[in-house]
Amino acid sequence: MTSDSIVIIPTYNEKENMEKIVRAVFRLEKHFHILVIDDGSPDGTAQIVHRLMKTEFGDRLFIIERAGKLGLGTAYIAGFKWALEHGYDYIFEMDADFSHDPADLPRLYAATHDEGYDVAVGSRYVSGVNVVNWPIGRVLMSYFASRYVQIVTGFHVHDTTAGFVCYRRRVLETIPLDRIRFKGYAFQIEMKYTAYKIGFRIKEVPVVFVNRREGTSKMSGGIFSEAFFGVMRLRMDGWFRKYPKVQD
Repeated sequence: MTSDSIVIIPTYNEKENMEKIVRAVFRLEKHFHILVIDDGSPDGTAQIVHRLMKTEFGDRLFIIERAGKLGLGTAYIAGFKWALEHGYDYIFEMDADFSHDPADLPRLYAATHDEGYDVAVGSRYVSGVNVVNWPIGRVLMSYFASRYVQIVTGFHVHDTTAGFVCYRRRVLETIPLDRIRFKGYAFQIEMKYTAYKIGFRIKEVPVVFVNRREGTSKMSGGIFSEAFFGVMRLRMDGWFRKYPKVQD
């Protein structure tokens, strides 16, 4: 089965969620493909994907297996390059743990395919604070992190660290992916900020973010440290770096 859209899902130890998230995406009326980027999960996540590929979804489900934990950013860059090589026009980022509702994928697709935006961001903060089951400390940290990005960079996207995103093909063809430097959540900020500086149109689509119910969070202090100091570097890039031009 062909599709113009692929959902990239990076994984590390997601055996509790893997089969459920695959089936949830494939139940949607809109036809999506899935590419899993697994960083050597010792819990058998990749084996679950291979079983589903072999028994049911060989024409819609794909996997790249990497040797170890190489970082969220490098996982997505590998997925972006694979998706471009295989001809997809709409390329999505989504977590495996159901913090992003697969039912919102068609809304991100509509913002790009139907409304003509280049990037659609599933935003927790564009219409208030739409987060469920997070500790209040983490809610405040995430919210003010996005406000910090806005203040430092002048980049007016409410949820810059969001990991639920749709990119049109031309965005990923234009951004020099090998020059994206950050690996953790600063990667999400850098991708959106680079798209903005190039001149691509970005729409925030309001979504509700639900804290994972199964599996273990991959958040760490180092991730937030990279994001905090990375924003300052991005601001300096904005002053001195020459960005590609949008090709019409």
